[in-house]
Amino acid sequence: MNQTIAAVLSNREVMPETCLMWLEAPEMAAEARPGQFVMVGCDRNFLLRRPFSIHNVESDRVAILFAATGGGTRWLSQLNSGDSLDIMGPLGNGYTINPESKRRLLLVGGGIGIAPLVFLARRAAAQGHRVTLLMGAYSEAQLYPAAKLAPEIEFVTTTETGDDGRMVTELIPEYAPGADQVFACGPAAMYRAMATRREALGLMGKSVQVSLEVRMACGYGVCYGCTIKTRQGLKQVCRHGPVFEMDDILWDKFPSNI
Repeated sequence: MNQTIAAVLSNREVMPETCLMWLEAPEMAAEARPGQFVMVGCDRNFLLRRPFSIHNVESDRVAILFAATGGGTRWLSQLNSGDSLDIMGPLGNGYTINPESKRRLLLVGGGIGIAPLVFLARRAAAQGHRVTLLMGAYSEAQLYPAAKLAPEIEFVTTTETGDDGRMVTELIPEYAPGADQVFACGPAAMYRAMATRREALGLMGKSVQVSLEVRMACGYGVCYGCTIKTRQGLKQVCRHGPVFEMDDILWDKFPSNI
């Protein structure tokens, strides 16, 4: 884990109220793995750091993708190239690709949950895996720009307000049967649907790794503020996660307001 003052290289809106920020952070870039996150300090009016998934890594640069919907994130959205940011990371445990995988991976993203999956998709494709990335959003304007993905990544999208009006979970049965592993990031409601409809969605017998988004204070296991209940007992999302096997989570005990 590193803590540094990183230079903002660029900060642009890529979807409505959603920004892509690139930071110069060589040590973090060298250590980062898909699914890990960073804790970002906003200005002095905000006491706690904000957690953000590592969205991408290029050379000595690290990217975060965030929705500017709160005070801290709106402040972040106003930073310009040349500004600096106090960041800490990489933190947590990320996604794990089984070395025995037959190289066919399915990624499922709900809304801003696309953030860590782009890094995973890019890394997996570079390792020779066949990657299908599903994304669901409320409207077409909120879909991640396909041009920012490598051409070898199959990108399939759906929107609630589109012609078919389907949720992203409704796409899973079309692609899950041929996948060796499944990776997901999205709202808790999406995970509950996947967990309770595992057989109908074609997920039986498959490893399904999910990245949990919960409120965090410290980011490295000191405050216990992100503790959840699992089949192995109490776990801290920041230290033991944020990535867990879907079946390990006790979804009936998972906070309903997340």
